[in-house]
Amino acid sequence: MSKTKPAPLPPDTVIGGYRIVRLLAAGGFGLVYLALDANGREVAIKEYLPASLALRSPGERSPVVAPEKQALFRRGLRNFFEEGRALAQIAHPAVVGVHDFFRENETVYMVMDYLQGASLQEFILAARSRQGDKALSEATIRSIFDEVLRGLRIVHQHKMLHLDIKPANIFITDDDRAVLIDFGAAREVLNPEGGFARPMYTPGFAAPEMYRRAEIAGLGPWTDIYAIGACMYACMQGCPPHDVPQRRDKDRLDGALARLQGSYSDQLLDVVRWCMALDPLSRPQSVFALQRALASEALPEPTPARWWDRVRARLGWEPAGESPHGPVSLHGQQASGHSCTGFPSARYSSRTKP
Repeated sequence: MSKTKPAPLPPDTVIGGYRIVRLLAAGGFGLVYLALDANGREVAIKEYLPASLALRSPGERSPVVAPEKQALFRRGLRNFFEEGRALAQIAHPAVVGVHDFFRENETVYMVMDYLQGASLQEFILAARSRQGDKALSEATIRSIFDEVLRGLRIVHQHKMLHLDIKPANIFITDDDRAVLIDFGAAREVLNPEGGFARPMYTPGFAAPEMYRRAEIAGLGPWTDIYAIGACMYACMQGCPPHDVPQRRDKDRLDGALARLQGSYSDQLLDVVRWCMALDPLSRPQSVFALQRALASEALPEPTPARWWDRVRARLGWEPAGESPHGPVSLHGQQASGHSCTGFPSARYSSRTKP
Protein backbone atom coordinates (compact mmCIF):
# COMPACT_ATOMS: atom_id res chain seq x y z
CA MET A 1 0.00 0.00 0.00
CA SER A 2 2.74 2.46 0.92
CA LYS A 3 4.32 2.25 -2.57
CA THR A 4 1.17 3.49 -4.33
CA LYS A 5 0.33 7.17 -4.24
CA PRO A 6 -3.27 8.00 -3.35
CA ALA A 7 -5.28 9.39 -6.24
CA PRO A 8 -6.24 13.08 -5.95
CA LEU A 9 -9.81 14.26 -5.94
CA PRO A 10 -10.83 15.30 -9.48
CA PRO A 11 -11.58 18.88 -10.55
CA ASP A 12 -15.09 20.15 -9.71
CA THR A 13 -15.33 17.94 -6.62
CA VAL A 14 -17.06 19.88 -3.83
CA ILE A 15 -15.76 19.40 -0.28
CA GLY A 16 -16.88 21.49 2.67
CA GLY A 17 -18.49 24.00 0.33
CA TYR A 18 -15.30 24.50 -1.70
CA ARG A 19 -14.99 23.47 -5.36
CA ILE A 20 -11.67 21.95 -6.37
CA VAL A 21 -10.06 23.51 -9.44
CA ARG A 22 -6.93 21.38 -9.72
CA LEU A 23 -4.17 19.62 -7.83
CA LEU A 24 -1.29 21.91 -6.83
CA ALA A 25 1.08 19.63 -4.97
CA ALA A 26 1.48 16.15 -3.54
CA GLY A 27 3.75 15.26 -0.64
CA GLY A 28 4.34 12.59 1.96
CA PHE A 29 1.53 13.82 4.19
CA GLY A 30 -1.13 14.60 1.66
CA LEU A 31 -2.34 16.64 -1.26
CA VAL A 32 -2.87 20.35 -1.84
CA TYR A 33 -5.54 21.70 -4.18
CA LEU A 34 -6.44 25.04 -5.67
CA ALA A 35 -10.12 25.58 -4.92
CA LEU A 36 -12.83 28.25 -4.97
CA ASP A 37 -14.98 29.22 -2.02
CA ALA A 38 -18.66 30.17 -2.26
CA ASN A 39 -17.71 33.72 -3.28
CA GLY A 40 -15.34 32.58 -6.01
CA ARG A 41 -12.21 33.43 -4.01
CA GLU A 42 -9.17 31.24 -4.65
CA VAL A 43 -7.94 29.23 -1.67
CA ALA A 44 -5.55 26.36 -1.13
CA ILE A 45 -6.87 23.22 0.53
CA LYS A 46 -4.50 20.75 2.16
CA GLU A 47 -5.86 17.20 2.49
CA TYR A 48 -4.44 14.86 5.11
CA LEU A 49 -3.61 11.69 3.16
CA PRO A 50 -0.19 10.22 4.03
CA ALA A 51 0.96 7.95 1.23
CA SER A 52 2.67 5.57 3.68
CA LEU A 53 -0.61 4.84 5.49
CA ALA A 54 -3.48 5.29 3.05
CA LEU A 55 -4.57 4.40 -0.46
CA ARG A 56 -7.27 5.94 -2.60
CA SER A 57 -8.29 4.73 -6.03
CA PRO A 58 -9.29 7.11 -8.84
CA GLY A 59 -12.96 8.02 -8.54
CA GLU A 60 -13.09 7.33 -4.80
CA ARG A 61 -13.42 10.04 -2.16
CA SER A 62 -12.48 8.27 1.07
CA PRO A 63 -9.08 6.69 1.72
CA VAL A 64 -8.55 3.02 2.44
CA VAL A 65 -6.34 2.33 5.45
CA ALA A 66 -5.10 -1.13 6.37
CA PRO A 67 -6.23 -2.31 9.82
CA GLU A 68 -2.70 -2.42 11.19
CA LYS A 69 -2.19 1.24 10.20
CA GLN A 70 -5.48 2.62 11.48
CA ALA A 71 -4.06 3.76 14.81
CA LEU A 72 -1.22 5.69 13.18
CA PHE A 73 -3.55 7.21 10.59
CA ARG A 74 -5.95 8.43 13.26
CA ARG A 75 -3.15 9.80 15.37
CA GLY A 76 -1.84 11.81 12.44
CA LEU A 77 -5.39 12.89 11.61
CA ARG A 78 -5.82 14.26 15.11
CA ASN A 79 -2.50 16.11 14.98
CA PHE A 80 -3.32 17.58 11.57
CA PHE A 81 -6.69 18.79 12.87
CA GLU A 82 -5.09 20.34 15.94
CA GLU A 83 -2.51 22.08 13.75
CA GLY A 84 -5.34 23.62 11.73
CA ARG A 85 -7.14 24.68 14.90
CA ALA A 86 -3.99 26.35 16.27
CA LEU A 87 -3.05 28.14 13.04
CA ALA A 88 -6.61 29.39 12.57
CA GLN A 89 -6.18 31.40 15.78
CA ILE A 90 -3.20 33.28 14.34
CA ALA A 91 -3.99 36.30 12.20
CA HIS A 92 -0.77 37.93 11.03
CA PRO A 93 0.38 38.96 7.54
CA ALA A 94 3.69 37.13 8.04
CA VAL A 95 2.04 33.78 8.87
CA VAL A 96 0.13 31.79 6.27
CA GLY A 97 -3.57 32.22 6.97
CA VAL A 98 -5.77 29.24 7.82
CA HIS A 99 -9.41 30.13 7.27
CA ASP A 100 -11.18 26.83 7.83
CA PHE A 101 -10.58 23.20 8.73
CA PHE A 102 -13.11 20.42 8.57
CA ARG A 103 -13.63 16.67 8.50
CA GLU A 104 -15.01 14.97 5.41
CA ASN A 105 -14.38 11.78 3.42
CA GLU A 106 -12.96 10.16 6.57
CA THR A 107 -10.05 12.60 6.64
CA VAL A 108 -9.34 16.27 7.44
CA TYR A 109 -8.96 19.34 5.24
CA MET A 110 -7.24 22.67 5.99
CA VAL A 111 -8.24 25.76 3.98
CA MET A 112 -5.40 28.27 3.63
CA ASP A 113 -4.38 31.41 1.80
CA TYR A 114 -3.53 30.79 -1.82
CA LEU A 115 -0.16 32.52 -2.19
CA GLN A 116 1.43 33.59 -5.44
CA GLY A 117 5.04 34.62 -5.70
CA ALA A 118 8.31 32.82 -5.02
CA SER A 119 10.25 31.50 -2.06
CA LEU A 120 13.16 33.27 -0.45
CA GLN A 121 15.24 30.29 -1.59
CA GLU A 122 14.47 31.12 -5.22
CA PHE A 123 15.45 34.75 -4.69
CA ILE A 124 18.70 33.71 -3.01
CA LEU A 125 19.66 31.39 -5.86
CA ALA A 126 18.83 33.99 -8.50
CA ALA A 127 20.71 36.70 -6.63
CA ARG A 128 23.78 34.57 -6.03
CA SER A 129 24.05 33.67 -9.71
CA ARG A 130 24.14 37.37 -10.65
CA GLN A 131 26.19 38.99 -7.87
CA GLY A 132 29.69 38.13 -6.78
CA ASP A 133 30.41 39.04 -3.18
CA LYS A 134 27.00 38.59 -1.59
CA ALA A 135 23.52 37.30 -2.36
CA LEU A 136 21.11 39.80 -0.78
CA SER A 137 21.93 43.23 0.64
CA GLU A 138 21.93 43.92 4.37
CA ALA A 139 18.96 46.27 4.06
CA THR A 140 16.97 43.56 2.30
CA ILE A 141 17.93 40.90 4.86
CA ARG A 142 16.95 43.12 7.76
CA SER A 143 13.64 43.97 6.09
CA ILE A 144 12.79 40.32 5.46
CA PHE A 145 13.52 39.15 8.98
CA ASP A 146 11.94 42.13 10.66
CA GLU A 147 8.71 40.95 9.03
CA VAL A 148 9.29 37.23 9.60
CA LEU A 149 10.16 37.72 13.28
CA ARG A 150 6.98 39.69 13.88
CA GLY A 151 5.03 36.67 12.66
CA LEU A 152 7.18 34.13 14.49
CA ARG A 153 6.75 36.02 17.75
CA ILE A 154 2.97 35.62 17.42
CA VAL A 155 3.40 31.92 16.67
CA HIS A 156 5.46 31.45 19.83
CA GLN A 157 2.93 33.41 21.86
CA HIS A 158 0.38 30.77 20.81
CA LYS A 159 2.65 28.07 22.30
CA MET A 160 3.63 26.74 18.87
CA LEU A 161 7.01 26.16 17.27
CA HIS A 162 7.58 26.07 13.54
CA LEU A 163 10.59 23.67 13.61
CA ASP A 164 11.28 23.83 9.86
CA ILE A 165 12.15 27.45 9.12
CA LYS A 166 14.30 27.65 6.00
CA PRO A 167 14.40 29.84 2.86
CA ALA A 168 12.04 27.45 1.06
CA ASN A 169 9.47 28.03 3.83
CA ILE A 170 9.66 31.83 3.70
CA PHE A 171 7.46 32.91 0.84
CA ILE A 172 7.71 36.30 -0.86
CA THR A 173 4.29 37.11 -2.27
CA ASP A 174 3.60 39.18 -5.35
CA ASP A 175 2.30 41.93 -3.05
CA ASP A 176 5.68 41.99 -1.27
CA ARG A 177 4.95 40.18 1.98
CA ALA A 178 7.36 37.74 3.60
CA VAL A 179 5.21 34.86 4.88
CA LEU A 180 6.10 31.86 7.03
CA ILE A 181 4.62 28.73 5.49
CA ASP A 182 4.55 24.95 5.95
CA PHE A 183 4.03 24.38 9.66
CA GLY A 184 3.83 20.61 9.15
CA ALA A 185 6.95 20.00 11.22
CA ALA A 186 5.21 21.50 14.23
CA ARG A 187 3.22 18.32 14.74
CA GLU A 188 4.24 14.70 15.09
CA VAL A 189 5.50 13.37 11.79
CA LEU A 190 6.00 10.07 10.01
CA ASN A 191 9.32 8.43 9.42
CA PRO A 192 9.91 6.44 6.18
CA GLU A 193 8.85 3.21 7.89
CA GLY A 194 5.41 4.63 8.64
CA GLY A 195 5.91 5.14 12.37
CA PHE A 196 5.72 8.45 14.19
CA ALA A 197 8.85 10.26 15.26
CA ARG A 198 9.67 13.75 16.39
CA PRO A 199 11.13 15.96 15.23
CA MET A 200 11.82 16.29 11.50
CA TYR A 201 14.70 18.53 10.47
CA THR A 202 16.34 20.08 7.43
CA PRO A 203 20.17 19.81 7.46
CA GLY A 204 21.86 23.19 7.64
CA PHE A 205 18.86 24.89 9.22
CA ALA A 206 18.09 22.52 12.08
CA ALA A 207 19.41 23.25 15.57
CA PRO A 208 21.44 20.57 17.40
CA GLU A 209 18.51 19.66 19.67
CA MET A 210 16.50 18.65 16.58
CA TYR A 211 18.85 15.73 15.93
CA ARG A 212 18.00 13.64 18.97
CA ARG A 213 14.60 12.22 19.74
CA ALA A 214 15.50 12.22 23.44
CA GLU A 215 15.89 16.01 23.33
CA ILE A 216 12.28 16.83 22.37
CA ALA A 217 11.77 18.44 25.77
CA GLY A 218 14.67 20.77 24.98
CA LEU A 219 12.95 22.36 21.99
CA GLY A 220 11.85 25.96 22.39
CA PRO A 221 11.89 29.39 20.76
CA TRP A 222 15.70 29.13 20.63
CA THR A 223 15.27 26.19 18.24
CA ASP A 224 13.44 28.31 15.66
CA ILE A 225 15.92 31.14 16.32
CA TYR A 226 18.82 28.90 15.23
CA ALA A 227 17.00 28.40 11.93
CA ILE A 228 16.46 32.15 11.56
CA GLY A 229 20.20 32.68 11.94
CA ALA A 230 20.88 29.97 9.35
CA CYS A 231 18.43 31.64 6.95
CA MET A 232 20.17 35.00 7.35
CA TYR A 233 23.48 33.26 6.70
CA ALA A 234 22.04 31.75 3.51
CA CYS A 235 20.86 35.18 2.40
CA MET A 236 24.44 36.44 2.73
CA GLN A 237 26.37 33.46 1.44
CA GLY A 238 23.94 32.17 -1.20
CA CYS A 239 23.80 28.65 0.26
CA PRO A 240 23.04 26.92 3.57
CA PRO A 241 25.56 26.75 6.42
CA HIS A 242 27.16 23.44 7.32
CA ASP A 243 24.87 21.11 9.20
CA VAL A 244 25.29 20.32 12.89
CA PRO A 245 27.36 17.11 12.55
CA GLN A 246 29.83 18.95 10.32
CA ARG A 247 29.99 21.87 12.73
CA ARG A 248 30.58 19.56 15.69
CA ASP A 249 33.41 17.89 13.80
CA LYS A 250 34.99 21.15 12.63
CA ASP A 251 33.09 24.40 13.04
CA ARG A 252 33.84 26.76 10.15
CA LEU A 253 31.11 29.27 10.94
CA ASP A 254 33.41 31.96 12.34
CA GLY A 255 35.68 31.76 9.32
CA ALA A 256 32.76 31.96 6.92
CA LEU A 257 31.35 35.01 8.72
CA ALA A 258 34.79 36.64 8.80
CA ARG A 259 34.96 36.43 5.01
CA LEU A 260 31.69 38.36 4.83
CA GLN A 261 33.12 41.33 6.73
CA GLY A 262 33.01 44.41 4.56
CA SER A 263 29.91 43.17 2.76
CA TYR A 264 27.81 43.20 5.95
CA SER A 265 28.05 45.07 9.23
CA ASP A 266 29.84 43.45 12.15
CA GLN A 267 26.65 43.83 14.16
CA LEU A 268 24.60 41.73 11.73
CA LEU A 269 27.34 39.09 11.53
CA ASP A 270 27.42 38.95 15.34
CA VAL A 271 23.64 38.45 15.43
CA VAL A 272 23.93 35.49 13.05
CA ARG A 273 26.74 34.01 15.14
CA TRP A 274 24.62 34.44 18.30
CA CYS A 275 21.57 32.77 16.74
CA MET A 276 23.62 29.83 15.48
CA ALA A 277 25.36 28.96 18.74
CA LEU A 278 25.46 25.17 19.13
CA ASP A 279 24.55 25.51 22.81
CA PRO A 280 20.82 26.40 23.04
CA LEU A 281 21.45 28.46 26.18
CA SER A 282 23.94 30.63 24.29
CA ARG A 283 21.32 31.76 21.74
CA PRO A 284 18.64 34.42 22.10
CA GLN A 285 16.00 32.83 24.29
CA SER A 286 13.08 34.67 22.71
CA VAL A 287 12.13 36.32 19.45
CA PHE A 288 11.82 39.60 21.33
CA ALA A 289 15.49 39.42 22.36
CA LEU A 290 16.48 38.83 18.76
CA GLN A 291 14.28 41.67 17.52
CA ARG A 292 15.95 44.03 19.99
CA ALA A 293 19.38 42.96 18.76
CA LEU A 294 18.48 43.50 15.11
CA ALA A 295 16.97 46.90 15.91
CA SER A 296 20.00 48.05 17.89
CA GLU A 297 21.78 49.33 14.79
CA ALA A 298 20.23 51.47 12.11
CA LEU A 299 19.91 50.10 8.61
CA PRO A 300 23.01 50.78 6.50
CA GLU A 301 20.69 52.21 3.86
CA PRO A 302 17.01 53.11 3.93
CA THR A 303 14.66 50.29 3.03
CA PRO A 304 12.56 51.52 0.10
CA ALA A 305 8.87 50.97 -0.31
CA ARG A 306 8.09 47.87 -2.39
CA TRP A 307 11.65 46.70 -1.86
CA TRP A 308 11.05 43.33 -3.49
CA ASP A 309 10.24 45.13 -6.74
CA ARG A 310 13.70 46.68 -6.50
CA VAL A 311 15.26 43.28 -5.84
CA ARG A 312 13.43 41.75 -8.81
CA ALA A 313 14.46 44.61 -11.07
CA ARG A 314 18.10 44.39 -9.97
CA LEU A 315 18.15 40.67 -10.68
CA GLY A 316 16.38 41.09 -14.00
CA TRP A 317 14.10 38.28 -12.91
CA GLU A 318 10.37 38.12 -12.44
CA PRO A 319 9.31 34.96 -10.55
CA ALA A 320 6.15 33.51 -11.98
CA GLY A 321 5.65 30.81 -9.39
CA GLU A 322 2.49 29.98 -7.53
CA SER A 323 2.06 28.12 -4.32
CA PRO A 324 -0.54 26.73 -2.01
CA HIS A 325 1.79 27.42 0.89
CA GLY A 326 5.19 27.14 -0.71
CA PRO A 327 7.08 27.01 -4.01
CA VAL A 328 8.48 24.28 -6.15
CA SER A 329 11.75 23.42 -4.45
CA LEU A 330 14.97 24.37 -6.18
CA HIS A 331 17.04 22.11 -4.00
CA GLY A 332 20.43 20.94 -5.10
CA GLN A 333 21.19 23.94 -7.32
CA GLN A 334 24.41 25.81 -6.78
CA ALA A 335 24.99 29.43 -7.51
CA SER A 336 27.46 30.21 -10.22
CA GLY A 337 31.04 30.47 -8.98
CA HIS A 338 30.17 29.40 -5.45
CA SER A 339 31.65 26.28 -3.90
CA CYS A 340 29.19 25.68 -1.09
CA THR A 341 26.60 22.95 -1.31
CA GLY A 342 23.10 23.48 -2.63
CA PHE A 343 19.94 23.68 -0.58
CA PRO A 344 18.91 20.35 0.99
CA SER A 345 16.33 18.30 -0.88
CA ALA A 346 14.78 16.49 2.06
CA ARG A 347 13.96 16.59 5.73
CA TYR A 348 14.99 13.81 8.07
CA SER A 349 13.56 12.28 11.17
CA SER A 350 15.55 12.14 14.38
CA ARG A 351 14.89 8.38 14.26
CA THR A 352 16.23 7.91 10.74
CA LYS A 353 19.43 9.92 10.95
CA PRO A 354 22.11 9.88 13.66
